[in-house]
Amino acid sequence: MAIRSFRPDDLDAVYEICLRTGDAGSDASRLVSDPDLPGHVYAGPYLALCPELAFVLDDDGAVAGYVIGALDTRAFVDAYRERWLPRLTSSHPPPVAPPATHEERLLDVLHRPELLLTPSFPEHPSHLHVNLLPGAQGRGQGRALVETICDALRAAGSPGVHLGVQRRNGRAVGFYARAGFEQLHDDADAVFFGRALRGD
Repeated sequence: MAIRSFRPDDLDAVYEICLRTGDAGSDASRLVSDPDLPGHVYAGPYLALCPELAFVLDDDGAVAGYVIGALDTRAFVDAYRERWLPRLTSSHPPPVAPPATHEERLLDVLHRPELLLTPSFPEHPSHLHVNLLPGAQGRGQGRALVETICDALRAAGSPGVHLGVQRRNGRAVGFYARAGFEQLHDDADAVFFGRALRGD
């Protein structure tokens, strides 16, 4: 397996991984009527707006994982609202009532990128997402993907990066605790981790 920069022809594979890991690390296929919806929320905007911070795990020509991120979360939210969301508003309208299902919650998040700003971590302005297929997990590849994007963020001048993990995804919570991240905040649903990049 090798890590390389994202290419446009990787898009479908990244979306598929996003779907297959979209339920707190498990397959979300049964929870959505549109299999592209998790990707539209959690992968597509990064690939469109920050392709220089997108890397994939290439397993003999097949994509087995990816890491994506944004250098400046606040600027990313602005770009998301101006340049990404208009592509999807007609085909994926927001829920008309408080979201009750997994799909409705995804649509709600799609239309509220400002959720990425709460809680706020000024010392860790960048953020990232990493996902791997089950067959690529537990082999050091997730850590390698994280190190790759941390190196890229550091080179771009970021002082720190953060991420959020659903509390019920115990495997991911343990992974970040071992990967040089410290817990910054938690609530009933999620745990937030951060890592300083200056002097790292």
